[in-house]
Amino acid sequence: MHNHKINFIGWILFVLSAIGFCIASIGSFWAMFGSIFFLIACLVFLIPFFRDDE
Repeated sequence: MHNHKINFIGWILFVLSAIGFCIASIGSFWAMFGSIFFLIACLVFLIPFFRDDE
């Protein structure tokens, strides 16, 4: 397996865990606040996988 594919799978797992943290933190403002920022950060790191290399 190539490093690019391993990195992509790793970030998908991070996104899934961030979604799990968001679900688990329902009812707690600060936990939800942190979970959402964690999810956004994971999505930002996924951007290079969907852009064409120039």
